[in-house]
Amino acid sequence: MKKGILFDLDGTLWDSSNAVTDSWNEKIEEFPEIEDKLTYEQMRGYMGKTMDEIAYACFHQVSKERALELLHICTEYENEYIEKHGGILYDGVEEVLAELHKEYFLAIVSNCQMGYIEAFLKYHKLGQYFDDTENYGRTLLSKGENIKLVVERNALTEAVYVGDIMGDYNSTMEAGLPFIHAAYGFGQVPEGTPRITDIRQLPQRAKEVFENIRKNA
Repeated sequence: MKKGILFDLDGTLWDSSNAVTDSWNEKIEEFPEIEDKLTYEQMRGYMGKTMDEIAYACFHQVSKERALELLHICTEYENEYIEKHGGILYDGVEEVLAELHKEYFLAIVSNCQMGYIEAFLKYHKLGQYFDDTENYGRTLLSKGENIKLVVERNALTEAVYVGDIMGDYNSTMEAGLPFIHAAYGFGQVPEGTPRITDIRQLPQRAKEVFENIRKNA
């Protein structure tokens, strides 16, 4: 048996919305066609969406082609900024990852751009706990497809996904896995979904979910 826990990043392991907003606003000053800067609240609302969706929402004043160009400029700078400044790591994350990695295969699957997960891991020195990562920027696949990709290429016999928003829940259902809601994050999911209000609750909740998988097998 090879059991895996797959993680969303934003709103599940950390909150980088302030750092991302600050980095984007620095670049937006260089774009004369974009008048308004982003707020932290706006950026939190974009967390978890695909990069294309974020581009069209942030830069709706220009064509889709130009919006994607601006997105590329912002995200390249964002990776550099986050690698230097980091984000807000949720309390208990490293201790929980260290505990879980003794028993489970751990991976991150995110809708982010290439380089973002690596910047997170480098700044917070957490790379030792993760066995694989995947992102929309590399594959251009939906999160559900990327979850399935990670499960299949690592031959996981049982796996669960941990995320915070409805998009994470829907993607996990698409991939055919059980879902644990990081209820301290940015969004809501259907009532009755297994949940944690603090990441330090994850080892026990994951154990319960895997026991349930075996009962229903």
